[in-house]
This record gives sequence, C-alpha cells and structure tokens, in this order.
Amino acid sequence: MTAPGREKRVRTPPRVTVRPEAARAAGRYAVLAALCVLCYSNSLRGELVHDDVWAIINNPDVRPGSSLRNIFSNDFWGKRMADNTSHKSYRPLCILTFKLNIMLGGMTPLYFHIVNLCLHCVVTCLLMHTCERRVFEDSRLAFVTALLFAVHPVHTEAVSGIVGRADVLACLLFLLTFLSYIRSVGVSASVDSVPSTVSVWSLLVSLLLGTCAMLVKETGITVFGVCVLYDALVLCRKPLIQILCQLCSMLWLMGGSMPLFSEQDNPASFSPHLLTRILTYSYLLPFNAWLLLAPIMLCYDWQVGSIPLVESLGDVRNMATVLLAVVMVALCLHCFFSLREVLLGMLFLVFPFIPASNLFFRVGFVVAERVLYMPSMGYCILVSHGLGRLCSVVGRWGTTVLSVSILLLLLLFSWKTVQQNHVWLSREALFRSGIQTLPHNAKVHYNYANFLKDSDRHQEAIHHYTTALRLYPRHASAMNNLGTLTRGPEEAERYYRKALDINPQHNRALFNLGNLLKSQGKEKEAEALLKDSIHFGPHFADAYSSLASLYAEQKRFGEANEVYLKGIENCPDSSDLHNNYGVFLVDTGEGELAAAHYQQAVRLKPAHYVAMVNLGRLLRSSNDNKEAESWYKRALQVTRKVDILTPLGALYYNTGRYEEALQVYREAAALQPDSTDIWLALAQVLAMAGRTKEAEKMTLDIISRERSCIECYRLLSAIYSKRGNFTEALDALDRALQQNPSDLTVRAELYFSKGNQLREMNQLDRAFESYKLAVELKPDQSQAWMNMGGIQHIKGDYAAARIYYQRALLLSPGSKLLKENLAKLDRLERRLTGGRKELTPVCVV
Repeated sequence: MTAPGREKRVRTPPRVTVRPEAARAAGRYAVLAALCVLCYSNSLRGELVHDDVWAIINNPDVRPGSSLRNIFSNDFWGKRMADNTSHKSYRPLCILTFKLNIMLGGMTPLYFHIVNLCLHCVVTCLLMHTCERRVFEDSRLAFVTALLFAVHPVHTEAVSGIVGRADVLACLLFLLTFLSYIRSVGVSASVDSVPSTVSVWSLLVSLLLGTCAMLVKETGITVFGVCVLYDALVLCRKPLIQILCQLCSMLWLMGGSMPLFSEQDNPASFSPHLLTRILTYSYLLPFNAWLLLAPIMLCYDWQVGSIPLVESLGDVRNMATVLLAVVMVALCLHCFFSLREVLLGMLFLVFPFIPASNLFFRVGFVVAERVLYMPSMGYCILVSHGLGRLCSVVGRWGTTVLSVSILLLLLLFSWKTVQQNHVWLSREALFRSGIQTLPHNAKVHYNYANFLKDSDRHQEAIHHYTTALRLYPRHASAMNNLGTLTRGPEEAERYYRKALDINPQHNRALFNLGNLLKSQGKEKEAEALLKDSIHFGPHFADAYSSLASLYAEQKRFGEANEVYLKGIENCPDSSDLHNNYGVFLVDTGEGELAAAHYQQAVRLKPAHYVAMVNLGRLLRSSNDNKEAESWYKRALQVTRKVDILTPLGALYYNTGRYEEALQVYREAAALQPDSTDIWLALAQVLAMAGRTKEAEKMTLDIISRERSCIECYRLLSAIYSKRGNFTEALDALDRALQQNPSDLTVRAELYFSKGNQLREMNQLDRAFESYKLAVELKPDQSQAWMNMGGIQHIKGDYAAARIYYQRALLLSPGSKLLKENLAKLDRLERRLTGGRKELTPVCVV
C-alpha cells in the first residue's frame, strides 16, 4: 500500500525508437526490390527457351527420380565430365536448384522465373550492402550503384533466361564470399603475421561459399582472385595458395582436359594467324565494355559472323582497344588517390570477366551478355564513384544536373530492360529478335530455321537455312537440316554428303544419310554410316535404334539385340530407345520382357504416349483387356490423338462395347476426317450394333469418295447378306473383285466370301468354282477346301468329297467339324455298300 498523502508513481513503458539511418536503409532496400520486380515482372510469362531446353527439359539429371550422384559427375547439360564432347561446365549446385524447382512446382516456367527474379533482388540488395560496408563512405553512392545494377539491360539474359540462374546465383555467392573473407581478416592486419582480429570460422565460411560459387558457375572461382589481390594490395598480405588450389581442383573436375568447341563457337580461336587472334581478342574487351556503357543493341547470340575478325593493325576497331587500354591505365593510376573505391570497382569488373576473355583457355562463344552480370557490379561501382567525384567539384547546380541525368539514365535503362524481356518470352520471339538485331549472323538464322522446322513451317525454314549457308557456307548442321526438308531423295543425299565433306564426323548427317540409303536398299553402305554415327556420337540414341532395325530387317536378330543393349547402356535415359527395343522384343516373341521396357520408357518420359499405346496393344494380345484399356486412357490424358483412339475403339469393338466404340471412333473421325480407315471402322461398328441403315449409308459415302475401297464392298456385302439381300451382297463382292486387288490373300478371301454367298443362294456349282479360285490363289484355306468337299458330298460325289475333306484336315488337323463330316461320309458309304441309302446332313462353313 501507498502511504497517505503520497502520490503513486507510474512508470511509463520504454519507447521504441527507430533510428533515421535504419529507416532510410530499409526504405532503400524496399525501393531496390520494388524496382527489380517492376523491371522484370513481364518476364514471368516467359517460356523455357534456347539453352533452357537443353539444361532443363532435355537434361536427365534434373528429372524426378534421377540419381543425385549423376549431378556431381556430369556437366551442366547432363554429359559425363570426362567425355570429350563435354563442355566441361561443372555446375552441380545450379542443377540442384533446377531439380528442386521441378520437385516443388513441376516444369511450370513461372516458378523458374520467380526464383530468378528473387535471386536478382537479393543480389541487388547485397551489392548495396557491400558498397555501404566496404566501398563508399557515402551510402547514397552505394544506393546509386545498386540502382544501376538493378535495371541494367545487359542483365536480361541472366535474369529472364532460366539458364542465367548460374550467373545470378554465382554472383550472390561471390558477394557473400567477399564479405565473409573481409570479416575473417579484419582491417588491421600486419604484413607478416596473422592479424589479431582474424576469425577462423569466417575464413572457413568464405572458403565454403567461394567453393559453392565455383560449383554454381566456373566464374565463381574468380572471387578468390579478388580476395587475394584485395588482401595483397589493401591488407598487404599474399595468400596465393588458396586460389592455386581452387584452380587445380577445377581442372581435376573437368577430367584433366579442356572443352572442345568448333569454329562456329569461337572463330578467332581457330584463326591460323597469331596477330588476328590477339587483335580480335583485344577488340572483344572494348566491345563488352560498350555493352555495359551503352546497351543499345543486345542479342542472345553473337556467333558466326556477328563480329568480323580483326585481321590487321590498320583496322579502325583497334582504336577502341587502345582507348580502353588508356582508360584502364588511368583507372589503375587513380587507385593511388582513391584506393578502395576504384580498386574494388576494377577488381569486380575485371576478375569475373577473365574466364570469358580467352586469356587462359578457349571459350565456346564470341560474346555472351550473361557473363557480364558479375562484371557489371564493378562497372556500376566505377560509375557511382565518378558521379561522386563530379558532384564534389561542380557545386550545387551541377549536382542537380547530375541527379537529373542519372534519373534519366535509370529510366532509359529500365525501359530497355522491360523491352528486352519481351524477347525472352518465347522461342519464336527470341529467334526473331536475333534476326532483326544481327541479320548477318548465320547462327541466328540457323536457330530460327530450327524453330520453324519444329513448327512444320518448312518453306520458311528452308529460306533461313539457305540464308545461314549463304552467310557461312561451312555450316554443316544447316546443310544437314536442309537435307531433311527436301522432297527428293537425290537432293537430300547431296546435302548430307556436303555436310559430311565439311565435317566427316557429323553424326546426325551420318545418321540421316544412313537412313536414306537404308530406305533405298543400299544396306551395306547404310550399315557403315550408322556405325560411324554411333562411333562419333555414342550418346545419340536414334542411331542405335536405326542400326538395330536394319539388322532386324535382315533377320540378324542377335546383332540387333546387341545394338539395342549397347544403346541402352550408353543412353540409359532415352525413352525412345526403350520403346523401340520393346517393339523389337514383341516382334521376336519376348513380350514379357518388352512390357518392362515400355514401362521404363514411360518412367523416363511420363508423357511418352507411344510406349503407353504399345503396352496397351501388348496387354490386349494377352487378353488383359482391362489393363490395356487403362493404358490407352492414360495415353489419352497426355494427348487426344487418332493413334490412341483407334486401338481403344478396336478394343471396345472386339469386346462387344459398341456404344463406347462408336464414341471413340467418332472422335477419331473428327480429328482426321479424311481417313477412310476410321470411317470404315465406324461403319463396321454401326453394322455390328444393328444399325445397318446408318452403316450402309456411311459405307456408300466412303465408296463415293474412294471407289477402290475393297473393304467397303466387303462390309456392304455383309450388311446386305445380314438383311437377306443376297443378290445385292453378291453384286458388292463382284464390284470388289473388279478392283483387281494386287494382294493375292485379299483376292482369295473375296472369292471365298463369294462362294459362301452363292452357297446361301443354293447355286452350288458357282459356289464350288469360287472356292476353287480361292484355293488356287491361297492353297492354305482350310475352310474353302472343306466347303468344296461339302458341296461334292451333297452332290453325291463322295470320292471327290473325301479328297477335299482330307486336304482340309491336313491344314486343320484339330477340326472337329471336318472329322464329323468324314465320319458321316464313312457311315454313308458303309450303308451304300450294304444296299441302303440314307441322306445325312453335311456341315459347311
């Protein structure tokens, strides 16, 4: 209690105060994140395009259920690192992010784009944090640096293209590694001793993060170079051993060899003249610098003719090289006056670009905008530093002018970024933009032609393949693909051989030429070409299938089986190879083993409806109709195609489910209205369902369009016979025979049906002649021989009847009906021999 007369003191709760600096910092981070989202929000509608197809869609390592071990032994595209054809791009952590994307959201492109955009936001904010802590004393310059980085148009390939995630994520880890390293060594290190402020844990974290950056993309290793030089120049120490260890480990991961590229990928590196190589490589440096300074003209591909080689000292482009050299020297000298800001800007600009400079090894491109994502940090730092120095000398009005200028630059960059994002929305938009930007680039014409070819726009594709060859006559792939679009086999062969003249090891040209010669009956030469295709492309599954099918056609089943097994060993993730091997096994009587390969094809490619249909047919042949129906329906969930509907309709027809068969065949007819076979099948179902008038009308309609439809006449005959209109039924069979079918089996069946019809009309002599014509064409028709015996039996020529019955029994030794007829004949002959006559009914079919 409180003493009387004394007031009770009430304590006020402590007030939570927010420092203005923290509020402003939070506001800046929010602005950066919002600006990133605004600039790249239209990229979220994009598809998986260009390299995304090979790194994600066609990469077996990212598929659900694939082994994690493969991710750490294969390159970025799913090839073994030790393979000579590997690009040596070892990026397992980036592939893991793709795999995680698919596990959480499937193959939906939206989720891939959301992750890329979020990573770009984080990198932008982390860059400002780095600049605030380690570069600028004025936090406003750090903010301007991050603003420029957020909206720079050169980043669109890295952010809007999913494969660019490697650059964005590596940049994030680059900055984290640098910050952790600086924290580990402190800022008061002495020259020859371990600094008192050293943090072993921070150093270990920096080594771990730097290694992760390298495992996301190779350029991540350059962070160690930045740390080493920063340590040597600012902290005056020389820890060079760690970067050497990282370089050695990277070479080991690449299988002890360097990647192999073609002249199309990097023309300068294939020039026989040292001067040309030096001048061209040197010119590419100011060219990349110009993309950072003025990203006016951007393109997804700068290969094959985009940048002509610099072949002489008199080339005016050498002036750009000299100018860049002067600027770089000036910046290096400026480091003495503003050591930290300019030094870090130079380190961030130069070191991440070194792997793309051809300085230490050949790269697989001329210019690639995505590799400028990390160097652009240094560019933005240097620009902000320059603005800060200008503001300090131009006064208040000059500062205002500079502020307005930087605002206009940001708006211009933002507009360009938004526009450039549209380019990455689809394959067609991307490839079209390449032609508009670099019409003299053979590669962009080739890529666009590939898209047109895949879209069945063959005439347009031919035009762009031809344009690519005009710009670059030694483009073997364009020559090969042009051959696939030509109508005449002679012209196609000429293109394939030209492609092989350019590149004798072009495995797809070898494959296409081998298939062409195989179709022409030149099996020996085709076999040699297909073997070469496998030799030069051991992971090309189609070549194994084609060679194995050639052996199967030649009845060389053992060799065919070996080729299939070798193909599955080298291409274990090829769903088509498993499916084709399943077909081969069915044809050779190994149905149970075939089912396992069909199922494996579906596991590898859940949308492989062909394997589903083949498995359904296999189950149908073993009378497992319920399971077969489920596989057909599963295939229909992938796509509604005639090739799936017709076998399902046949299943319903053969199991008496006519209404369901009608529904399925009607859908098939709607999809392919010009198909005689589908309409005929529909008419057959109608006839079996008792709807003979509809069946007759539909059959006559088919005949009106195609008078040579023999099966139509047979169906029409069956319809008339079912109604008892035997004359019309006989007339329909005669009209079918008038078509003079070339297949002897079909003609024999028609004569057999005619014999049956004449027998129904009690015209036994004519029926006998029809059966006789049937067995002359196809002697193994047991029923025709039996019916001929039955007619002679009825006519009383028992000796002839016995001959025909016995001939039929040789063909069908288990026929009870034949044995019964022969027994009746024996009894009749015994009675006749005993002096009594008795008529016995004779069974015919």
